[in-house]
Amino acid sequence: MTIKHTHRLLALLSLMLAWQGVAAQDLIAEQAPIDRRLKAVDSVTIQRLIDREDNDLSEELYEDAWNTTMAHPYRGIEMPDSFKIDLRDFCMPTPSRNITSHFGYRPAFRRQHRGIDIKVYTGDTIRAAFDGKVRVSTFQGSGYGHFVVIRHPNGLETLYGHLSKRLVEPNAEVKAGDVIGLGGNTGRSYGSHLHFETRLLSEAIDPKLLFDFPNQDVTGDFYVYRRGANRASQAQAVAAQSGSKGKGRDVARNAGHYYKVKKGDTIYSIAKKLGINQKQLIGNNSLGRKPKIRPGQILRY
Repeated sequence: MTIKHTHRLLALLSLMLAWQGVAAQDLIAEQAPIDRRLKAVDSVTIQRLIDREDNDLSEELYEDAWNTTMAHPYRGIEMPDSFKIDLRDFCMPTPSRNITSHFGYRPAFRRQHRGIDIKVYTGDTIRAAFDGKVRVSTFQGSGYGHFVVIRHPNGLETLYGHLSKRLVEPNAEVKAGDVIGLGGNTGRSYGSHLHFETRLLSEAIDPKLLFDFPNQDVTGDFYVYRRGANRASQAQAVAAQSGSKGKGRDVARNAGHYYKVKKGDTIYSIAKKLGINQKQLIGNNSLGRKPKIRPGQILRY
């Protein structure tokens, strides 16, 4: 091979390498936006999976207490000062929007009602509100009738009472939306309905703070339980339903009012919309000196 031919071969090889380099760069450039998008999607997915794993708080919260016969066996376990409850990935236990009896004191029976009653008919489908594990599935003739209790990884336990039929057994794993029973009129009941309770350890929480039955939705992505706040609302409800006059009635009238923060809301705009003082709104929700709010957050006023 002559020197001339050698130079030509080297030039051809250089040209080929240069073309491959440009093509590779073009390919990388074309993939870059896709890779960035995929990376963003993967980050969100991975974080949600991590959240799911970390969100199984029930074992630590309940101190491994597992009773398959009693609805509320948690005497002696101390309540946390506050607890953040994840309401995402939910299912409404029934498509019924008709609440026939609310949470709180009932003068006709002279006792507290620890849940809400939702109108359903015998045989209507009742579903699990969240993923979880069935703790109780039994019959109580003088109370809940046929009822089911499910413990959820978000820390809640939900109770479904007065069923005509139970379709799950204790220790069964269920997913949100799984059918767990049929509506009915068993136990201490005066007409077919679903008695629905939401509890954190021994504390009953008004289900309306978590579930918006008229709109078939949850009240937000999260609900923050604060020890004592729920009992204060119950005391105010007693004053209202007992026919208290004057100041007690005024306090009770404002007791069960809640506002769901929307995108773009500020403390100022919410207070103006509700017709209340900003300091009052901040104080009622323990927001601190530099209050921060987020969409989906529930504020009490």
